[in-house]
Amino acid sequence: MTARIGIRLEDKNAWEARTPLIPDHVRTLKAHHDIDVCVQSSPIRAFNSQEYVAAGAAMTESLEMCPIIFAVKEIPEEVLEPGKTYVFFSHTIKGQKANMPMLQKLLDLGCQLIDYEKIVDAHKRRLVFFGNYAGLAGMIDTLWALGKRLAWEGISTPFEDIQQALAYKTLDDAQTAIAEVGRRIAAAGLPESLSPLICGFAGYGNVSRGAQTIYDLLPVQEISPEALRDFTGGDRHHVYKVIFKEKDLVLPKNDQAPFQLQDYYDHPEHYRGRFADYLPHLTVLVNAIYWTRRYPRLVTEESARALFDDGRCPLRVIGDISCDVKGAIEITVRTTHPGAPIFVYDPRTGQLRNGYEGPGIVVLAVDNLPCELPREASRHFSTTLLPFVPEIAAADYTAPLAESGLSPTLQHAVIVWQGELTPPYRYLEQHLK
Repeated sequence: MTARIGIRLEDKNAWEARTPLIPDHVRTLKAHHDIDVCVQSSPIRAFNSQEYVAAGAAMTESLEMCPIIFAVKEIPEEVLEPGKTYVFFSHTIKGQKANMPMLQKLLDLGCQLIDYEKIVDAHKRRLVFFGNYAGLAGMIDTLWALGKRLAWEGISTPFEDIQQALAYKTLDDAQTAIAEVGRRIAAAGLPESLSPLICGFAGYGNVSRGAQTIYDLLPVQEISPEALRDFTGGDRHHVYKVIFKEKDLVLPKNDQAPFQLQDYYDHPEHYRGRFADYLPHLTVLVNAIYWTRRYPRLVTEESARALFDDGRCPLRVIGDISCDVKGAIEITVRTTHPGAPIFVYDPRTGQLRNGYEGPGIVVLAVDNLPCELPREASRHFSTTLLPFVPEIAAADYTAPLAESGLSPTLQHAVIVWQGELTPPYRYLEQHLK
C-alpha cells in the first residue's frame, strides 16, 4: 500500500529556506519505498518546485491529505491538525516556554510528535542533524561581525571584506573569500594594536569543528588553554586559536579533588566555573557547547563587566552558536535573526544596541544559523534523515507505541504519542502548567 507524507513550508522567518528532504531523496522514496511525497509550495525554499516535480513529488498548497508531516523548525499551533504525526525540531525538551503552547496543542489534538533532536544512538549521539553547518555559518558571520566592529573602532583589517554567510551563493564561495583574507593577513599582517588576535572555541563537537574549518582558512597557530594566560608571543602575520574542553571550563569546588569528566556530567554542582580567567586574553569567543542550568556558565554578567574595569575590553565578539538565552553566555539576553544578526551588549549598563556600534561586546545570537547555507545544509540533513523515513511512513499510529513498528531508536524520539507525553518526556508536564 502506498504511503503518503508531506513536506511543510518553513515560515518561522523570511530566511528559513531549508527543507527536511531534498528532491533527490524524494525520488528515492518514490522509486524504492513506494512513498508519495506532497510538498507544500514555498516562495523561499532553497529547492524550487520544478526540482521537486521532476523528482516525482506533488506540489500542493495544503497538506490536509497527508497523515505524516515533516518540517524543519517549529510549526505554528494554529495549523496543527487532529491525530496527525509531526516530525520536526520542536525545541521543547528543555521546557522552552515559547513552545509550550504548541506542545499543549499537540496533546489536545491527539497528535504524535517525533523530534529529530532525540533520534540518537546508544551513546546519545544525534543521528539526524545539520552537521557542522551551524558552525560553518556561525564562524563566517562571527568574522564578518569582527570586521564590522574593528572598522567602527577605526582599525582597518582584511576582515572588513568578509560578508555574512547568506550573502554568498555557495559555501565554496564563502571559503574562497575567507582564504583570500587569510592570504592577505599572512602577507601584510594585522595592525600591531590587534596582535595577537586570539579566538577561543568552547567545545569540540560537530559545531565547533565546523567553526574551526572556517577559521583554519586563516594563517592559524594553536595554543593550549594552559599556555593562554601567559602567552606573550604571537605575530601580526598569524591568528591564534584555543580549544577549550570541559576540564578547562571548570574546577572542583574541593581544591583537593581532581577533575573527572564523568563526575562533572553527573554532579556539576561539585564544580565552579573558571572561564573568567581566560576572557581577558581573547579577541573572539565562539560558544559551541551544549548547556543546561545544571552547569556553570562560560560568560556571566559579572565576568563580562570585569573586562571593562580598566576601560579597555580586548574581547570584541562572541559568536554564540549554541544560542541559549541567558545560558552559557549570560549576556545572550535574546536571540537574533539573519536580517539583524548581532547586537552590542554593554556590561556596565546591561543595555543593548542593535548592530556593531557602541560600547560593549558584540554578540552574534542567530538561532537558526544553518539557514544561511540552505542548500548544503539541507542536503546533509536529508541524507541523515532518509534512512528513517520509510519506517516512519509505515508505522501504525493507532497501536500502542511499543507495537507501532517503530524501532527503539525512533521510539525514543517520540515526545507525544496519541495525545500523551511518552514516559521519558513526562517531566515536561511541569512546564505546561
